[in-house]
Amino acid sequence: MAHLLGGENLSISFGTRTVLDGVTVGLNEGDRVGIVGRNGDGKSTLMRLLSQRAEPDGGRVTKRRGVDVGYLDQGDVLDGDLDVGRAIVGDRSAHEWAADPRIREIMAGLVGDVDWRAEVRSLSGGQKRRVALAKLLIEPHDVIMLDEPTNHLDVEGVAWLARHLKTRWRANEGAFVVVTHDRWFLDEVCTSTWEVHDGIVEPFEGGYAAYVLARAERDRMAAVVEGKRQNLVKKELAWLRRGAPARTSKPKFRIDAANALIADVPEPRDAVALSKMATARLGKDVVDLEGVTLAYGDPGPPAAAPLFDNVTVRLAPGERVGVVGVNGAGKSTLLRLIAGEIAPTAGRVKRGKTVVPAVLSQDVRELDDVADLRVIEVIQREKQTFTVGSKELTAGQLVEQLGFTNQKQWTRVSELSGGERRRLQLLRLLVGEPNVLMLDEPTNDLDTDTLAAVEDVLDGWPGTLVVVSHDRYLLERVTDHQLALLGDGKVRALPGGVEQYLELREASLSGAGAPGTEDAGARASQTEGGVGAGLGSGSVSGGAAGGATGGATAAGSGKGSAAAAGASETEKRQARKELSRVERQLGKNAEQETKLHAQMADVADDYGRLAELNAQLQALLAEKEELELAWLEASEVLE
Repeated sequence: MAHLLGGENLSISFGTRTVLDGVTVGLNEGDRVGIVGRNGDGKSTLMRLLSQRAEPDGGRVTKRRGVDVGYLDQGDVLDGDLDVGRAIVGDRSAHEWAADPRIREIMAGLVGDVDWRAEVRSLSGGQKRRVALAKLLIEPHDVIMLDEPTNHLDVEGVAWLARHLKTRWRANEGAFVVVTHDRWFLDEVCTSTWEVHDGIVEPFEGGYAAYVLARAERDRMAAVVEGKRQNLVKKELAWLRRGAPARTSKPKFRIDAANALIADVPEPRDAVALSKMATARLGKDVVDLEGVTLAYGDPGPPAAAPLFDNVTVRLAPGERVGVVGVNGAGKSTLLRLIAGEIAPTAGRVKRGKTVVPAVLSQDVRELDDVADLRVIEVIQREKQTFTVGSKELTAGQLVEQLGFTNQKQWTRVSELSGGERRRLQLLRLLVGEPNVLMLDEPTNDLDTDTLAAVEDVLDGWPGTLVVVSHDRYLLERVTDHQLALLGDGKVRALPGGVEQYLELREASLSGAGAPGTEDAGARASQTEGGVGAGLGSGSVSGGAAGGATGGATAAGSGKGSAAAAGASETEKRQARKELSRVERQLGKNAEQETKLHAQMADVADDYGRLAELNAQLQALLAEKEELELAWLEASEVLE
């Protein structure tokens, strides 16, 4: 496999802290690499160095001539004054990109529900992320580097991105590097893993699951070595401490050797451990949403569709529920209804008398009022001492268990990273001893080690838990069942989990754009940003139709083979006529398909017309499948 780019002896420091120390890594064609590590250990820094967006203090980055590197930054780098179309394709003419099926597929997968003419500044965080991804993916890069690409994406968006990366290149072509906290995504798309820690990079074969197993074995072996070393340290310390008279007669080299051994004790890695806090008693009644309807805007005609329409949801003591859904379907709003922050338009929300709710919001805005305080002061405002299990801890001891070292404890909240703010707010919620905990996208900005610690505490947390997340790994680990919001005002149970949700979404898209359904093109054109919606629906329905037709083809072939064995001259004559008719029709079909592609390129800015043409194209492709089946049957009669 050809070498694409690499770094040799890379070193970089920020202030007095060395982030990378003599790191050497390389990317070859076909590499699919996931980077993991704790927040602040240098994952994004390593990727910026490899993409030559930052200069190392030492070492060098080499790149094969002609290699094009695409980079998705973790932050928002789009120009807010541009509209969505210009932000993605720039000044490129419409026919130039609309005629490319690969670009149309990316548009449909990522920005199908985004208003093409809307200003970027008016978009939600998830929409901005998808626009940035579309802008990157439509270009033919040799290497793609993605920094937290799944942030703000819903489950469906993450699944689409995984499929795209797996099929973007052939097995031994291209390469990508991804930094993400999404363990399912890492397992799905990566064939190797780099762990960044303590200034070094350790490579592991396989995705996240393989990495966890390999690291566990590495840590076990390290523990054995460390146990032997500790025993040797104890012996040397005992020898040194036998008394002043004896010390004077000891050889100097022996004292130097013991001191060197003691000095070689490695710095302990931050213990990221969330401890189970005491929880307020929870009675038999928790929260019931009974016949709840919630609508925004003016109630008069024409009334907007309600966000929730006659919904009933009941939460039991100790129940653990995951919520998934499309963007804008009301996942965060559902949490606010349960928490009592908003009231429904109709119906009622019944809460138990002993319910003590706590909500972790997406943007951790609850910390804004304590931005000038230091980490330890935030916790001390809640309590001075805390009971964890059978132990009593001070505020300093408690925040240290969450990974805030003595130095970090005195950092102002305004200076914390996104992951550190989320950890602090989660601890702040837990020390308030809630019994109904609601987490809105809790995995954003957290590293995999912290996520594992969060999952450990949630596993043993005795209260009622409601989690809104696109992280399939988290949902399947800490919740017992899931609910789906599909944007139609209803809440659906998902006995089959996240896979069932994706099947429901695929079925709904297929039904909305299937050829032959009434007003399919009109419905697609009415969808906001109709270019993506129309193409997306058509693409999905086309795939479904193709699968069904494939089955029919196999059945038909068998029938034709049986007929061929004893076909009469009359049957053969009829078969030749049918073959001639089908071939003429296939020729006309091909001409119509060419014309439709040309028309779609000409009306790329007319999204309603584009959706109609796409519906016609899908119907034409379905007809082509039927003609090809008839051709096969006729030809087999003549064999």
